[in-house]
Parts: sequence; structure tokens; C-alpha cells
Amino acid sequence: MEVILIQDVNTLGGKNEVVKVKNGYARNFLIPQKFAVEASPSNVKQLAERLKVQKKKEDAMLAEIKSVIAKLTESPVKLSAKTGTSGKIFGSVTTVMIARAIREQKGYEIDRRKIHLTDEVKELGTYKAKVDFANGNEAEIDLEIVAEA
Repeated sequence: MEVILIQDVNTLGGKNEVVKVKNGYARNFLIPQKFAVEASPSNVKQLAERLKVQKKKEDAMLAEIKSVIAKLTESPVKLSAKTGTSGKIFGSVTTVMIARAIREQKGYEIDRRKIHLTDEVKELGTYKAKVDFANGNEAEIDLEIVAEA
């Protein structure tokens, strides 16, 4: 019997997958537990429609991510920090500070946990940071650390 999985089942497959199982397993376990529905022509049609809508949403999200990446990489993000006479920063620049600067300068709210510094920032100058947008989408942004006036 063929069934359409409504949610992930460990040994069987993922959500929205059509799998072939034994009749008893489908009728006595998968369908009553709401893990699957029978793969009737109407259910298969509904699945195709759901997948089409999901694909549209993913494409729209990908386009939005690409526009955010373009905006972030067009110019460096400027951060000001308190420094000593030798140009060393008191403390260090953190991802929280970078997220706040991106929000103020670029207008995008980015979670600090998605920002990764490649080097430790202890002095004035330019540095690189990576912003991970998931699904393999990353942006490398420039950070310009300047002395606080």
C-alpha cells in the first residue's frame, strides 16, 4: 500500500514523501497515529499542490535573502570602540555589537548567533565577518573599526 507521510517517521522517510508499506502497518499504525494518509489520487493531487506552494515560498525567501546579502556587502559596517593611545581596543568587538550596528546602519535585524568573526578584533582597522542565512547562503561583510570620538 502507498501512503503519503504527514510528518517525519524515523525508519520510513520524511514529511510529504510517498512510501510503500505493508497494508497492516499503514492501517493499524501510520494512519491512526496521523503519521500518514492513503495515497489516493485526490491526496496525491493535494500533495502536489502543497509542494508547489512550498516551492514558491522558498523561491520568494531566497530572493529576499539575496537582496539582503547585496545590501550588506555593498559597503562596510562601521563600529566605533574606545581605544588607548596605541590603537588597541578596550575589550573586544562582539557579535552583539555587530548585530546592533547592522540594524542601525543597514536596517536589517540579524540574530547575533548567525554572525561569525573570522579573526579576533582587538585593534582598529578593517575585518571580515560571516553572516549565515542557512540553506548554504552566507555573506561575508566588511567591518571597519574606528576610534570613538
